[in-house]
Amino acid sequence: MADWAPIIIGLILFVLFSPGLLFQLPGKGRPVDFVNFQTSAISIFVHSLLFFGFMVIFLVAIKVHIGSG
Repeated sequence: MADWAPIIIGLILFVLFSPGLLFQLPGKGRPVDFVNFQTSAISIFVHSLLFFGFMVIFLVAIKVHIGSG
């Protein structure tokens, strides 16, 4: 049985935490910018930490499993 949880959760979190797509933390002139389609090195670092943290929460702490069959 294949576990699809890491793939599906990773895809959703990747889209949600792409810097500049929905929000950017920290923004160019403000702490948070929404839908600006721009990025910076610090923003990439912050968003990758958020992505890693949420992946750990969903896959290790909560142990989400999505089976196929």
